[in-house]
Amino acid sequence: MTDGEFIQVQQFVKEKIGVDLSHKRTLIEGRLEPQLARKGFSNFTEYMQHVLRDVSGKAMEEMLSILTTHHTYFWREPIHFELYRNEVLPYLKKKEALTKDLRIWSAAASTGEEAYTLAMINMDYFGFEHDMWDTQILATDVSKKVLEFANRGVYSEEQLDVLPGQWKRLYFQKIDNHYYEAKEQLKNQVLFRQFNLMNPLPFRKPLHVVFLRNVMIYFEDNTKHQLLNRIVHCMESGGYLFVGTTESVDREAYGLEYVMPSVYRKK
Repeated sequence: MTDGEFIQVQQFVKEKIGVDLSHKRTLIEGRLEPQLARKGFSNFTEYMQHVLRDVSGKAMEEMLSILTTHHTYFWREPIHFELYRNEVLPYLKKKEALTKDLRIWSAAASTGEEAYTLAMINMDYFGFEHDMWDTQILATDVSKKVLEFANRGVYSEEQLDVLPGQWKRLYFQKIDNHYYEAKEQLKNQVLFRQFNLMNPLPFRKPLHVVFLRNVMIYFEDNTKHQLLNRIVHCMESGGYLFVGTTESVDREAYGLEYVMPSVYRKK
């Protein structure tokens, strides 16, 4: 990869999805070189010409999916889910007692573990009352490939081992000796959609909860600032924002209150 090719690729990625790869030359080369070989391109210039000329957008989507990180797992950063269960849901149950409508967004859903975990917490918390509430979670990601995986809802036994045994029995069915599939009652609680965080937010009603975890670490400060402004603008007063435990937010800059490290509420 030449210097010029590296600059073109990293600037293209930043423009399209906001991810800053300016210090990730080795990552770009390592992830895209197999793609060049599969497609029969002799260099990155030819490959980028192909991506730019593909009016269907499929080549660009494939490239961006390869270059973005999709690492997640069930019950990741459990302190967030404990707070969601013990503080957020009791607050929302009281606040929305009349509407029974909760608006929850998993903004970087990857392969679905976060969103399914939230859905199981909802069903467990509301119990017999759950059918009276609209708790469907919107789960988005820029990569169509990982969303297809999430929609299938198939996970290995090892991936599910961190879940309470009762949840595993209630919400998953064994499909062979090693894999389980989410049951329809769980799948119906999550709406997976492809969405680029750089695009205008599509919400018509304010959000009660936003999980924006472990994604802003890939953005430069200006991109992060613009994204947070747009998200907080779309949140209910008193709504909760969860970010990754290695991430922080200048709460005063966005009209947020501090709840605990990596958790904030809109004033």
